[in-house]
Amino acid sequence: MTPALTATRHESHVEPWRRHAVILSGVAAMLLIVFARDTADLARLWWTSTTFGHCLFIGPVIAWLVWQRRAELAPLTPMAWAPGLAIVAGGGFAWLLGAAGGVALARHLGLVVMGQGAVVTILGPHVARRLVFPLLYAFFLVPFGEGLEQPLQQVTVATILPLLQLVGVPAHVDGVLITIPTGYFEVAEACSGAKFVIAMTAYGVLVANVCYVSWGRRIAFMAMALVVPVIANGVRAFGTIYAAHLTSVEAATGFDHIVYGWVFFGLVMALVLAIGWRWFDRDPDAAWESGPPAPTPRHPVPPLVAGALAVALAAVFPSVDGGLAARRDTLPVRIALPTVPGWHQVVGGGSATWAPHYPGADHYLLGRYADDRGREIDLAIAVYAAQREGYEVIGFGRGVLRERDRWVRVADEAPVAGGAVVRITAPGPVQRIVATWFRVGGATMTSPARVKLATLRARLLGGPQAAIAVHISAVEPGGRAAIARFAGALGAIDALADRSAGHR
Repeated sequence: MTPALTATRHESHVEPWRRHAVILSGVAAMLLIVFARDTADLARLWWTSTTFGHCLFIGPVIAWLVWQRRAELAPLTPMAWAPGLAIVAGGGFAWLLGAAGGVALARHLGLVVMGQGAVVTILGPHVARRLVFPLLYAFFLVPFGEGLEQPLQQVTVATILPLLQLVGVPAHVDGVLITIPTGYFEVAEACSGAKFVIAMTAYGVLVANVCYVSWGRRIAFMAMALVVPVIANGVRAFGTIYAAHLTSVEAATGFDHIVYGWVFFGLVMALVLAIGWRWFDRDPDAAWESGPPAPTPRHPVPPLVAGALAVALAAVFPSVDGGLAARRDTLPVRIALPTVPGWHQVVGGGSATWAPHYPGADHYLLGRYADDRGREIDLAIAVYAAQREGYEVIGFGRGVLRERDRWVRVADEAPVAGGAVVRITAPGPVQRIVATWFRVGGATMTSPARVKLATLRARLLGGPQAAIAVHISAVEPGGRAAIARFAGALGAIDALADRSAGHR
């Protein structure tokens, strides 16, 4: 075979890869532009959130994983495959549900799935079969796991207390507050270890794929990768409190912030890898994806047509959402705080001042009431004519506590007067009880998950679009009893919410 003939065949094999890669890059760019708001939202979360900072490394890791598979991909010829558009449509539908229900996780997940579908559509199933792990690993681009924070706070507290008792440090636990003779400490969401568990999940899945073949060993490594950081975080928090007992709160917490941010996670990663090293069983020269390759598509479509169809299909869903977002209730021009028998309005103030956070609410009222015994209550009402991104009753940094609030959550408590109750504290120290109700789609509820489902149902099926949040709060001690008396005099929360939205 002459060198010229060899070069010609090589060029003929490389050309399809070059053409499909260019088209895929163009489709990916178009998807990011069509969903620019979500793209910007993801970038902001990756860059600014300490919980999701690890997502910045997922893209380079995926590129490395693809590069490692180059020898297996080289003999294949990419061919566009129309059934891959079903994956694009599935991602678009997930995005639409997230947009309609105000669930950012679903929107971000939908965008990633649309990107995965574009890969399958433009390169074909036989190529995607060799890229199955990098494609699935892209799910770690989605910020998820914030729901782990509160459970892990409790695990951290449960780890700290016996260790303090073991070394003879007297401690009292109240929710997420731990008090020792030299001061008190809050096991905040940022100290729960959730960020490390989330990042270690991505790290563990990568190591399990790269270093193991046996599924038993993979599962064992993943279990260890999740348990070790939880235990280590509890020991770290104990060490901080014990150091404060021996020195001072300021010295211990200052050192902890340095260790926690720069050293701790690296040490835990190294520890997990060292423990698992002995049982690595993957041959470095072994094929990355086991099993027979997927068959070459029988009826390929032109890649440019496939790319255009993928973009056009994805663009349908924002258009549908735009039509749904036009639904909006007509609210009263102004609303007023209710008259409550046995209670009168007073001017609030003092160190115990608190207000819920509802940016962009169409109506927002906050008033303080007192009874004839001088017991004071705060009533807050927030009304949105319709919910959309950034204008909703449930979301990060809105509601009872805002981001970087001086008030912090202590514990969830038993309901009072049918409202969900949380106890919060602020420097002083002072504690408050806050009872919360939501009115969405004509129904009253207290569960954030139910609020999201009711929002989704109202957006998709019609009906009342207004969302109302009602909070009744009182300073401890005696806050629960005061809230119960005030709620009894106030009457049905349904009626109050509906009047505020102009439904009655």
